[in-house]
Amino acid sequence: MSLGGRFAAWSAATAIAVASLAGTVPPGAAAGRPAAPQQVTGTVTVSAAASLTDVFPVIAAAFMKKYPGTNVKFNFGGSSALVEQINAGAPVDVLATASEPTMQKAVGAGRVSAPFLFAKNSLAIAMPPGNPAGITRISDLARPGVLVAVCAVAVPCGAATRDVLKLNSVVVKPVTLELDVRDVLGKVMADEVDAGIVYVTDVKAAGRKVTSVAIPPANNVTTTYPIATVFGAPNAAAARAFVTYVRFTSSAQGILRAYGFARAW
Repeated sequence: MSLGGRFAAWSAATAIAVASLAGTVPPGAAAGRPAAPQQVTGTVTVSAAASLTDVFPVIAAAFMKKYPGTNVKFNFGGSSALVEQINAGAPVDVLATASEPTMQKAVGAGRVSAPFLFAKNSLAIAMPPGNPAGITRISDLARPGVLVAVCAVAVPCGAATRDVLKLNSVVVKPVTLELDVRDVLGKVMADEVDAGIVYVTDVKAAGRKVTSVAIPPANNVTTTYPIATVFGAPNAAAARAFVTYVRFTSSAQGILRAYGFARAW
């Protein structure tokens, strides 16, 4: 995946759409909050998990409203690939992954600061509209002839899928292993498979483009999302401000709730 090829700059017009969002601190979230830089300008480059594709641009628009003169660019992809890019020296300011173990690889390599946990997610089953295979529960994915797409176990959505299948004693032979959750969702929306295991937030984002089956909480797993500044960030002040904004403001946390993400604390 090309780092530059997947950067997307989000315009001031989007920021106007969320101009009413304030940047206040949610109750009970102030412990450990870093001091926000007083002068924040310029471009902040954020590498973020694919499952944040819809919500992070909205948060970025609110951030740019709070800090006029800033611009946020994104590189969305599989968390493991993003960590590899940063460990190889990619010019990135902020890293947000879809699991703590994935972020730990960047921490262990000395590439990022101590991360903050900012959201949680869980899994769901997505099917093409009309649910042609008649999937009604997770055990249906093991039926002969059912074409299932999942993430590769090397990425957070794949590790979570492995765990949820084990928890439910279900053995699935997927027809494809994808490198990020949006590729799984894409296979479902294109009607190339009968079902795919994705995040709850992906189902919400897809709307009527898919149908879905919920996995009961007792039979489901969760993944927690960390965010951190990258050591040697080209725009360190803006990086710290963005991380602080995502984790500690009620504006960003409210947007995350609206997009289906749960609180991390």
